[in-house]
Amino acid sequence: MSSFQHRISRRQLLGGLGGAALFARLGRMNALAQGAPPDYKALVCIFLTGGNDGHNTVVPLTQSQFNAYRAARGTIALPDGNGALLPVEHVDGTPYGLNPGLAAVHPLWAQGRLAVLANTGLLVQPVNRQQFLANAAPVPTNLFSHSDQIQQMQSGVPTTSGASGWGARAVDAVQFMNGVSTFPPSISVTGPSLYCTGQVVQSASLLPGFNLDAAGMSLWPQAAANARKAGLQQVLEFNSGLALVQSANQVRKDAMSLNAMMTGASAQVATAFPATNLGSQLLQVAKLIQLRSTTGIHRQVFFCSIAGFDTHGAQSWQHWDLLSQVSEAMAAFYTATEEMGVADRVTTFTLSDFGRTLEPSGAGSDHGWGNHHLLMGGAIQGGRVFGTFPTMALGGPDDSGSRGAMIPTTSIDQYGATLAKWFGVPAAQLPAVFPNIGNFGTTDLGFFA
Repeated sequence: MSSFQHRISRRQLLGGLGGAALFARLGRMNALAQGAPPDYKALVCIFLTGGNDGHNTVVPLTQSQFNAYRAARGTIALPDGNGALLPVEHVDGTPYGLNPGLAAVHPLWAQGRLAVLANTGLLVQPVNRQQFLANAAPVPTNLFSHSDQIQQMQSGVPTTSGASGWGARAVDAVQFMNGVSTFPPSISVTGPSLYCTGQVVQSASLLPGFNLDAAGMSLWPQAAANARKAGLQQVLEFNSGLALVQSANQVRKDAMSLNAMMTGASAQVATAFPATNLGSQLLQVAKLIQLRSTTGIHRQVFFCSIAGFDTHGAQSWQHWDLLSQVSEAMAAFYTATEEMGVADRVTTFTLSDFGRTLEPSGAGSDHGWGNHHLLMGGAIQGGRVFGTFPTMALGGPDDSGSRGAMIPTTSIDQYGATLAKWFGVPAAQLPAVFPNIGNFGTTDLGFFA
């Protein structure tokens, strides 16, 4: 057999190393016999990489706003060939339409489990159109740049790339709640992420579907396989006296133990997930949440992502398809949290680099600023649009220029601080999570029941 048949991809290799490193940090868990943590909470971030078009995710349906939207959007206005807008209403009766790609999560709106946060983005402090055009107020560094905005959205620091992420810093602030558990509370299932990098807590990257068990153990008869496994265990247990070797052996043992946990009955969920990359990521998150009794952990953050939202052209089908993948994976995940009895203790939310311009660029749209985001969970006050929806006017009061790159009326600091407060971060610790939170009057947007 050619040695080339044993090659693994770079992604698989990184996934294996990340998974092994994750369990290497577990130490000797002393919470194995504990019951389910009575006060478990998790934040699950889904990052829509490339800059999701919020204007075609949530459409205002009051007659004047919809007419202005259609006039400004031109060839990419909804509804289009992908189906009718999905009608929803704010509690005051204001009508909106969700992209038809969100059909799978649409029923959660009426159930009070899905909400929208409007026109949110990176801000140093509140700024209006006049101040922005006159350069009379500080704004985030390198606006409209993918690389900068991705880093800043995850770090929560709008003027630098940051060395840590606000998700992990939220865990830093409540790590005492995890007691004796040494299971990593900050986990990315899409490769290393800044969002999960803390200043105190241990973070980990664990790609879904990667087998962390030892290779070459599928022998026949079973006695031969058992003998080989026993031999490997003896090698791993042997004390060579060399610290580096001992550390490597411990990583291998821990990875094998983690693999047994992830494939064991205690990590399984019955809910069917879509066979997409995001579906696999959220299934992995569900399995990790299912292990909460074994790990004894009380607070966790997770990071998932889906790419392809930089829709400069051919947006109609591409955007619908991406939102369909997001919607189907989110709907399955919510069902799984109900199955596990933690629907009101797990909050899922979206982030993205930035929004997009209201004015199209041919069959697509260009880099914008403020954006609309989805919130899902049993603790969410669903069936509502939070924040302030922008005026659909090119060069209007919310436009940073003339193309509809909307100035955010809600900051990522306020968005994250509301999530962090529900998560358990004390008010006094919010500035450690969001350094600029003091620049904004409201630190709780009220989207939790």
